[in-house]
Amino acid sequence: MSAQPAPILSDAQRTTTRLRRQVGQAIVDYAMIGEGDRVMVCLSGGKDSYTLLDLLLHLRARAPVRFELAAVHLDQKQPGYDARVLPAWLETLDVPFHVIEQDTYGVVRRVIPEGRTMCGLCSRLRRGALYDFAHANGYTRIALGHHRDDIVETLFLNLFHQGTLKAMPPKLASDDGRNIVIRPLAYCAEADIAAYAAARAFPILPCNLCGSQDNLQRRAIKSMLADWERSQPGRVENVFRALTRVMPSQLADRDLFDFAGLGERLRPDATRP
Repeated sequence: MSAQPAPILSDAQRTTTRLRRQVGQAIVDYAMIGEGDRVMVCLSGGKDSYTLLDLLLHLRARAPVRFELAAVHLDQKQPGYDARVLPAWLETLDVPFHVIEQDTYGVVRRVIPEGRTMCGLCSRLRRGALYDFAHANGYTRIALGHHRDDIVETLFLNLFHQGTLKAMPPKLASDDGRNIVIRPLAYCAEADIAAYAAARAFPILPCNLCGSQDNLQRRAIKSMLADWERSQPGRVENVFRALTRVMPSQLADRDLFDFAGLGERLRPDATRP
């Protein structure tokens, strides 16, 4: 009996398969979700968080461990925000959801001078509200929609502007120790997520807090990485892979590696006759 030919997959099917595999692998590699975890998915209304929730719903139905999912969205009282869009979409899914209301828009407008970047304060306020909600409601994991490209961009932002070698870890404890934050999209390319979101026709909500204001530094880094990827395909993936293969002895951080003690055992023993 002759072997059946493998089915020919469309681009959309290949993208879906790749994203599902990468999310599953990231969760396994970093022990992101375990038996009985209650996972709060932070849903902003952008392509990344929609994709994250959709992929986790698929994974939940097939995972060898049982875990809960809930979607949580923060209504920041932005002008033009349509409060009906997200609930209408979420009601079609098999997932509980909550909408937190907090006027971070008013706070940011009051505190940040006109013309200055508002993203930093907005992010801190949003993160604080979501973290507080997760802790108060007993969620054991907070899932964020940051992807591979976000992680690499953050690496270069910190390298160029802060003089530190750090990025976004796939899993971390919040500064106050109350929450475990996970990034299941850590292995996923932004281009794949954009294609997936378009194919799924998610009802994207625009961010109007600051006129969709981009952080100029991040925009410059994104442009640099896009140029690299065009001239040297695979370079962004190699940079990300380097973050998983750190060799402290080949860097220069004295707190991370005992350079002072290196070679002490090779010194002549002064007490030896």
